[in-house]
Amino acid sequence: MTNDDAGYSAALMLWFLLKRLATFAATLAAASLVVFAVLEILPGNPAEVMLGDSATPESIAALEARLGLDRPAAARYGAWIGGLLRGDSAMSYAYDTPTFELIAERLQVSLPLALLAMALTVVVALAAGVYAAAHHRRAGDAGVMVLSQLGLSIPNFWLAILLILLFAVQLQWVSAGGFPGWREDDGGGLAAGFAALLLPALSLAAVQAAILARVTRSSVLEAMREDYVRTARAKGLSRRQVLWRHVLRNAMIPVLTIMGLQFANLVTGAIVVENVFVLPGIGRLVFQAIANRDLVLVRDVIMLLAAVVVLVNFVVDVLYAVVDPRLRRTVA
Repeated sequence: MTNDDAGYSAALMLWFLLKRLATFAATLAAASLVVFAVLEILPGNPAEVMLGDSATPESIAALEARLGLDRPAAARYGAWIGGLLRGDSAMSYAYDTPTFELIAERLQVSLPLALLAMALTVVVALAAGVYAAAHHRRAGDAGVMVLSQLGLSIPNFWLAILLILLFAVQLQWVSAGGFPGWREDDGGGLAAGFAALLLPALSLAAVQAAILARVTRSSVLEAMREDYVRTARAKGLSRRQVLWRHVLRNAMIPVLTIMGLQFANLVTGAIVVENVFVLPGIGRLVFQAIANRDLVLVRDVIMLLAAVVVLVNFVVDVLYAVVDPRLRRTVA
């Protein structure tokens, strides 16, 4: 590649990233408007919920003024966005604690849980999908398809209960629920923390691995039918060499799409599993905030989850361009 070609490729990549960053910012701005508007039109008054049915109108009005609920919606939206941009956290109505502190504390559970579940999903699904494609229409392929169909049909919360009954109740290898923490001073530690997250991660990864394995198999089979595969085989490369050197990389585009969606789903959609295992994560936090009518906390949690989804999509788009440089020219 000449210097001119390298410079042109770098310019295309830079333009691609700038366009994706602009889309990222615009999506977050639109999401913030939707989140704020939806929470505004919900019935009920947070001040009345906090003070109870016996509260007087005067005490409700005083609490509304203290919480800033008496200001116009536009002023409250501007203050909220300005605080997010400055990194200033609002105070939770129910906990009387900055929302960022509450979210950061719960992310110490939810984020490692999502990463562990995603790691299990990727390892199992890619291995199973590639194996099934390499043994197409043979016993191995049929076995992977049967197991993936079984994984798709089992709800993750039901699998979570079965795992608790087997490993916690019958075998007593792990605790049935709760989280000991990451610090040994609090009675936990890295080993104890990951042990507490292993069963929840398995219950979350089962369905996701089944989906990703089927997508990987289909994508690899489609790539194996391309002309370049026959050319590589004609040049003397073995089936395994063609599969790992050429086919897998070209088959990764749809696989990356599903992986990005799955990771976002693992971060945002683990509410039921966290409640089954009594994990103090983001899912339980938003559930409790809704029950307490803590709209400030609900708003910040939902905005964080929306940002995670948009960020994951942005990372997937960048990986597209890395895996297949032709996409830079088509989208730039």
